[in-house]
Amino acid sequence: MVHELKDPIAIIETGLRTLLERQDKFGALSTRQENTLKRTLRNSKKARELLHNMLEIGRAEAGCFLGERFRPAKSILQALEDALESNAWGVFEKYVGYHNTPEALEYLKTRGIVVDISPQMNDLEMFQDEVKFRQIVGNLMKNALHHRQQRVEVRLERDGNDLVVAVGDDGPGIEPEHHEMVFQRYAQVKECAIVSRKGHGLGLAGANIISRCLGGKLKLESEKGKGATFRLTIPLSLDSE
Repeated sequence: MVHELKDPIAIIETGLRTLLERQDKFGALSTRQENTLKRTLRNSKKARELLHNMLEIGRAEAGCFLGERFRPAKSILQALEDALESNAWGVFEKYVGYHNTPEALEYLKTRGIVVDISPQMNDLEMFQDEVKFRQIVGNLMKNALHHRQQRVEVRLERDGNDLVVAVGDDGPGIEPEHHEMVFQRYAQVKECAIVSRKGHGLGLAGANIISRCLGGKLKLESEKGKGATFRLTIPLSLDSE
């Protein structure tokens, strides 16, 4: 069913892009019409991302991986850009206008989004499934952007033969007794400090499943009223088994 839904969503996206980008052929749009089409296009992208996430979860559980060498720092910035487009459109529009990465990251700081990647980490390479790695990190970033009050922090570190990615927000926090439920598929936490953390229960659960399949682990650090930090620890090299 997931495969069957991909084509109609792709057609919807193509149609929306055509109306927005070919106004010379199909007619000029008013500001209100253009904003409506842009909002519809963003939501069609979200639907496509959800389908993609479900497919990658299935592939991971089936043991289907594509190991390749890549720089995680670059992959994290790509995941951040995708997350901003889905969850912080105003910030995204200005962010992509910068052609210089340091300047773009400085702009994000003014919006409360701090990306901490040391210069030596920029050149670090790892051998993993980059698509699945970016999906995990992207889900953590979208979650943080959705629940933040003012601040999101992304940190990239190395711990021996492991890579550590920490994504934190200053949102309402999650009581320790509910930490395990956050990673369960189709489960939503009720009657706790994160009632506003609504969703289908697939994003974090999927990130947790994929991280385990890649030999890593996902840990939540949070208390009520003190925000939440999700810490991904993943081997720099995908196990051939």
